[in-house]
Amino acid sequence: MTGHPMIDVRFFAPPADLAPCFTTFYRLEVTVPQGDHLEDWLQPEWANLRFFSDNPPAAELPDGPRIAGARFQATGPSSCPIHFELGRTRMWGIGLFPLGWARFIGEDASDHANTLVDGEASPLFERFAPLCDMLCSRDYSDEEQFDALTDFFRRLAGPPGDQQRIQKVHEVMVDPQLLQVEDFAHRVGLSKRTLERVCARNFGFPPRLLLRRQRLMRSLAAFMLEPRSNWSDVIDRHYHDQSHFVHEFHAFMCCTPSEYAAQPHPVLGAFMAERKRIWGSPAQTLDLPK
Repeated sequence: MTGHPMIDVRFFAPPADLAPCFTTFYRLEVTVPQGDHLEDWLQPEWANLRFFSDNPPAAELPDGPRIAGARFQATGPSSCPIHFELGRTRMWGIGLFPLGWARFIGEDASDHANTLVDGEASPLFERFAPLCDMLCSRDYSDEEQFDALTDFFRRLAGPPGDQQRIQKVHEVMVDPQLLQVEDFAHRVGLSKRTLERVCARNFGFPPRLLLRRQRLMRSLAAFMLEPRSNWSDVIDRHYHDQSHFVHEFHAFMCCTPSEYAAQPHPVLGAFMAERKRIWGSPAQTLDLPK
């Protein structure tokens, strides 16, 4: 990237009736000199739908596949980073909480964890392709596009029958004091086997991995929100020691903490800074709705 990028992020809070299903709706506009691009790494997150009005990015998982030129890119819940190269574009992003996955997709999330696809060519995500007509266009205002996508999801499906159980599992999972799967199951009132099934189907991963991922993301979010901090200032206190943290960081991010800190993060940095400005406290993509 040779020029100075301009990154404009605008968040839209989901309306109350949809809020338990979505991490957020956001519009991102990236302006770089013609022919230039910037790169960044998405952190582990819940499922996402991303719609590009022009110049769709190239994106890839650590072990593939690589997607380029798709105006609608979709990901399942992830436990690894996604590398992307982005030029001048305008994008709408839609993050699905596990309840949103259960309501609007309904398939076993563990079968689609760590996936990256062209949404219009995917049998799983093609139901959202009608949004391309509105969200992949510059002919509408932010407000018109936001209204269109909320109307779309209201018409798409009603709440799932096990909504309360999914929400309870999510609520307990994000408690920073929760460390053991046994306590996890006890607090949600399920057997360990039933908790395993609920997590696999709706969250995409086993309970133990979800707790490990949540702990890592607390540390990573704190670091991203305080760019001048040292890792030692933000590491979750439940890591045994520095080497334990480094091992876990590499397991999820495919690099060491120092390697990650040395990489540019223009998009994710702007994204998280704007979330902090709006909500006034650290915001994590894996947490409950605001």
